[in-house]
Amino acid sequence: MITRYDLAPLDGITKLVFRQVWHRHFGGADRYFIPFFSPTDHHTITPRDFREIDPSANRGLPSVPQIMTCKAPDFLWGAEQLREMGYGEVNLNLGCPSGTVTAKGKGSGFLAKPDELDRFFNEVFSAVTIPVSVKTRLGIADPEEFSRILEIYNRYPIACLTIHARVQKEKYRGAVHLDAFAAALAGSKNPVCYNGDLRTVEEVQAFVARFPAVDAVMIGRGAVADPALLRKLRGGQAATRAELQAFTQDLYQSYQAFYGQVGTAAQRMREVWFYLIHLFADAEKLNKKLRRFKNPGEYETIEAQIFAELALRDHSEGDLI
Repeated sequence: MITRYDLAPLDGITKLVFRQVWHRHFGGADRYFIPFFSPTDHHTITPRDFREIDPSANRGLPSVPQIMTCKAPDFLWGAEQLREMGYGEVNLNLGCPSGTVTAKGKGSGFLAKPDELDRFFNEVFSAVTIPVSVKTRLGIADPEEFSRILEIYNRYPIACLTIHARVQKEKYRGAVHLDAFAAALAGSKNPVCYNGDLRTVEEVQAFVARFPAVDAVMIGRGAVADPALLRKLRGGQAATRAELQAFTQDLYQSYQAFYGQVGTAAQRMREVWFYLIHLFADAEKLNKKLRRFKNPGEYETIEAQIFAELALRDHSEGDLI
């Protein structure tokens, strides 16, 4: 039975403004994972990264910051900064599949070097002063790689092992490897959280039916595409048209206040609508316009058309409401 829902860190989407507005209107996450920052070689936190992890900005949101690095001293430095800010946990990103990240041996690219990963963990857990959780992939090219990786994880007191059930090469394409996840769940000595393609109530229910022992899942794209998803999973109602419109307008205005530029705010909304548009029926024509608008005025017109003209589809059932 699922007792904990984590909001996944989606770089470029679930940044501070989105987390604040989403929480205000819908919420339902037990923990909000902050998209990763990478400590600099000079052990400084950039102003851009600090805006995301600033404790005062995350007040009221149970947040877990995420670090991405392949250097133990950098991780230890970053973890200590976060502990001093008052955070109770830090997450190591071993899941990002981006080529620009993995080329540097970071994110899921670190999984290609298990011996180095083992030395990294040995150094980290010998000195870290804050609980460390891990978000991981199953490997680089083949899920069978995970047996060797899990041996390493099992040597260390990882607070929670969140497993995205794909390998790096698959990125977010194709079916998740549930058989490999089942083996990982059975073999892990640390608590396990599942991540990957939980986008609707039915998909979560099917997952729970197969893995009743799992009590924590991390949901990202599904919660952006259907902001009321976690509420529905807790027995609540689907989002109404009025709720969604209030949410998007608040988000747009909050982006404007944060960035100080209406153009940047419109671009951020384009990224959110990439997911959100699928709540609406017969949206192909307006979806094309969303992808191609050239200025904020065009965006505002298209959004108004969406709410005025399109039928709202309940994301969990597929019925028009």
